[in-house]
Amino acid sequence: MGDRDDPAVIGRRVQRLRADRGLTQRQLAEPAYTPAYVSTLEAGRVRPSDEALRHIAERLGVAFEELVTGRPPHLATDLRLRLTEAQRTLATGAAEAAAESYAALRAEAAAHGLAELEAAALLGLGECAVERGELTAGREYFERAERCLADAPLPARVPALRGRALAHYLAGELRYAVYLLESTLDELNRTGLHDPDALLLLYAAVIGPYMDLGAHARAAQAAELALALAPRAGDPALVARMHRSVARTLLAEGRLAEADASLAKAAELYRTLQLRTELANCHWMRGYVYAQHGRLAEAEAELRQALDMLSAKRAALYTSQVAVELADVLRRRGESGEAASLLRAVTDDLTSERGAVHAAGAHRLLGIIAEEARDTESAEEHYVRALSLLERAGAAGDLADLCRLLGDLLRRTGRVEAALDAYRTGLGHRTAPGTTTLGPAPAQPPL
Repeated sequence: MGDRDDPAVIGRRVQRLRADRGLTQRQLAEPAYTPAYVSTLEAGRVRPSDEALRHIAERLGVAFEELVTGRPPHLATDLRLRLTEAQRTLATGAAEAAAESYAALRAEAAAHGLAELEAAALLGLGECAVERGELTAGREYFERAERCLADAPLPARVPALRGRALAHYLAGELRYAVYLLESTLDELNRTGLHDPDALLLLYAAVIGPYMDLGAHARAAQAAELALALAPRAGDPALVARMHRSVARTLLAEGRLAEADASLAKAAELYRTLQLRTELANCHWMRGYVYAQHGRLAEAEAELRQALDMLSAKRAALYTSQVAVELADVLRRRGESGEAASLLRAVTDDLTSERGAVHAAGAHRLLGIIAEEARDTESAEEHYVRALSLLERAGAAGDLADLCRLLGDLLRRTGRVEAALDAYRTGLGHRTAPGTTTLGPAPAQPPL
């Protein structure tokens, strides 16, 4: 129990409380103990029994737990209740208010040596920072949460590891995000720590980076394992997040109805749990699914719904990413002017360190719009900027498509050799579909 085994700490605490109450050592000791015993206890030269401490706690008018640990009674329970409330505040989209609650909780938990609750508050601060687009700050909070749990079993550290991987993924560091997730999966599976919630969290998290890297086979395998784990998971919000991630792999395989059904399950769970940020992400993903299958009116409605929900909650990075996908739908519906305005409004919010893949998507779309307006110089400039962002992130599938666009533009303007170079670069990212240079896939859990 915290400081229970440190006689010096307990002795100092007894001395301070006795002095605060104006009691002598004799008044504290009698009738069961002697003043000499209290003096020895306060000096830290004796390990007091529970019986002695209960007597002293009664004389001091404090709870036994507070005397032994220095913590007010029921502190941990109170902090857990406040933690739940902060989580609910974040789920409804009030990231600023949630961050204030988490900060106060972290300080109080740290002051009383409650490492598990301090780590939970740091995780919350990390989630708030990511939602606001502050990826470096978010990553630092997740790292601090890991350090708080350094002596805990690996499954307890998984949410912090997943948070750190998410921050790297959103910053465009796809391979490092995959490395973090895969190495953690390997350790869990090879050491027999088959915690369903921890495994489901990791498999759901790795799908997005796999898809952006062009590792579709691995993404499909991760989705299959996540679906198999879902019935054993205890967190319904986690199951909902899994359904949202799995929809991407189903879509890539052309299974539109199943992707839509998976998103419907996720959305229903989010509504039940009142998780508005996640519900907004469901509208976002459904808009993406419809856009990929040419159902543009439905895609626009879903993406506008997501944009409104995320904007209202000041989720800056996610708002900018949805705006890029909505701009793509608007351009395809013949609304290039509105699409370009939307893209210009968010390009400053998306950089190589903050939403690199969507930043590249914004420049790719601006290039297409410029090319359609016969402004080839501006189009080329946007394509080259997008190419640089995607090469840094290693987003193979998007790179190949962009190289085709750039090559076609260069060929039409008479620069055949430069066009051939662009095509060759694109082909290099299509040589082995569904694979990466990430090394062997992680070990699998026994399902």
